[in-house]
Amino acid sequence: MNLRLLAVAAATSLALAACSSSSDPAEKPAPGASKGTAKPLVEVSPLTGKAMKKGRPDNPVFVVKIENTDGGAPQYGLDHADMVIEELVEGGLTRLAAFYYSSLPSKVGHVRSLRTSDIGIAGPVGGQIVASGGASGAYRKVEKAGIRVFSEDGGAPGFSSDPLKVRPYNRLIDLKTVNRKAKRTRIPGPYLPWAPASGAKAAAPKAGAATTPAPKKATAATVRFSDFTTTSWALKGGKWVRTNGHAEAGKDFKADTMIVLSCRVGDAGYTDPAGNPVPETVFEGRGEARVFHGDEVTSVTWVKSGLKKGLRFETADGKPYRINPGHVFLELVPKDGGGVTLG
Repeated sequence: MNLRLLAVAAATSLALAACSSSSDPAEKPAPGASKGTAKPLVEVSPLTGKAMKKGRPDNPVFVVKIENTDGGAPQYGLDHADMVIEELVEGGLTRLAAFYYSSLPSKVGHVRSLRTSDIGIAGPVGGQIVASGGASGAYRKVEKAGIRVFSEDGGAPGFSSDPLKVRPYNRLIDLKTVNRKAKRTRIPGPYLPWAPASGAKAAAPKAGAATTPAPKKATAATVRFSDFTTTSWALKGGKWVRTNGHAEAGKDFKADTMIVLSCRVGDAGYTDPAGNPVPETVFEGRGEARVFHGDEVTSVTWVKSGLKKGLRFETADGKPYRINPGHVFLELVPKDGGGVTLG
């Protein structure tokens, strides 16, 4: 997994490079060099960009589909997620895809069905989807894409009923139980282009150079998915949190960075039991994005070269833009009919 980070200061590396006046690969190492002088390699999480001091967990990345309406409230386990994505589903509603890697809670939910949009969502980190079920056409597409699915309909272990809810809003999952049947798989790379863990900022651009417009200031935001669904956000204690979310009291996901991506939405090719066309968020290509970090909002372009490829970002002049390590919430907003308002 291409996720290793040398725990050696950059200044030290530069100093060592400056001591050499030759690029001859056969050149002998400088006197005094010996084995064991470098610090050990430390892996960074593909979902948070933070160091995993104990190494990789003995589990794959699980992507749990979670109900995101009043009917499925309260949502359990979001405070243990590494990353969360909100996606459009039928009827103008949304659903969450919560990523679990560093921690496997014994109670996550309420679990709902998968969508074909989940290929582009889970693919970048080889995520294994946990869902209550799904339409047969959606299942075939997801499995054809090489993504493992643990579903209650398919006999996966770990599902239970919430006695305070009714179907289909009462399904809970124990990820520790699921993991007994899962296999740790290769993670292609990081989900996001992480900035150095030190949080160092890029040098200021030269006068007159084309660059991304200066960040705007905001401490609140409203993300619109449809006429029926908006997600409200507020900056509290340095974290971006939902103010109209459905999580268990005091246990919602707290985002160090919240990113709104404008995405094309197509037709998944089937309808739900009520006859509503099922949308498919096309999570590849490129589009506009706004990155919320602290009280700054930066406008950039998101780029994703394939459904299973990770995200990258570009400034107005085409230079790479990186995300500060931490917990990230991604809002996949429809290009047509969606949007974000700053407050």
